[in-house]
Amino acid sequence: MNISGILNIYKPAGPTSHDIVDKIRKITGIKKVGHAGTLDPFAEGILIILIGQATKLQSKFMEMPKTYLATLKLGAVSDTYDKTGKIQETKYNNQTINKSQVQKILKTFIGEIEQVPPAFSAIKIKGKKAYELARKGIKPNLKPRKVKIYDIQLRKYEWPELEIKVKCRKGTYIRSLANDIGQKLGCGAYLKKLIRTQIGKFSTNNSVKVNALNKENWQRYLMPII
Repeated sequence: MNISGILNIYKPAGPTSHDIVDKIRKITGIKKVGHAGTLDPFAEGILIILIGQATKLQSKFMEMPKTYLATLKLGAVSDTYDKTGKIQETKYNNQTINKSQVQKILKTFIGEIEQVPPAFSAIKIKGKKAYELARKGIKPNLKPRKVKIYDIQLRKYEWPELEIKVKCRKGTYIRSLANDIGQKLGCGAYLKKLIRTQIGKFSTNNSVKVNALNKENWQRYLMPII
C-alpha cells in the first residue's frame, strides 16, 4: 500500500509511544510507520504519527515547539521524577509557599537553561541506557544539557498541587523540570500528570483518539505531507 501522510493521534495514558506505532501498523497494514517525539507511558496527549514517505520528515517535526500541561505534586519526591517511581514524602508538608513565590520561581526557568535528564531515561551511557543502570541501583552519571523553555504559565495552585503550562524546545524533560521546581521551592516535587497539548500547529483540537481509528476510517484522518 503506497500511502503517505500524517496522523495527529491523541495517546491515552498507559501505552508506550511504540505501542501506538504498532497499533497504527495493524490498522493501516503499512509497515513504514514512525512517531515524532516520545511520550512516556503515563503521559497522554499529542503523538504525531508519520506514515510512508512522511517518516522522512521526522527531524522537522522534532524541531517544532511543544506545549504541555503538567501537574506537579509538591511536598514529595520520586526517583523517576514522576508518579511511577518510588515516592518519598519530604519533611515540608505545610502550606507556607504562596502563589507569588511560585510565580517568581517559575520565571527563573524561562529561557535557555541547563537541565540534568532523569536517571530513569533512555539516554545512553557507554552503550547502556540510563534507566537500565538506575534499575540496578547504579546512579548514572548524567551531565547537564542545554534546553530552551519559551514560556511557563501558572494555571492553578492549591497546595500540594501545582498545574503549569510549558512551551519548550525538543530535549526538555518535563519530569526534570518538575523536580527542579520542587528543589527551588524547597519542598520537593514530582510530575503527577502530563498532557502534551501541542506540537507546532498540531493540537488536541485537531487530534483523533487512537481507539477511534479502524481499518475503514483511518484514511479520513490522514493529513498530507507538508
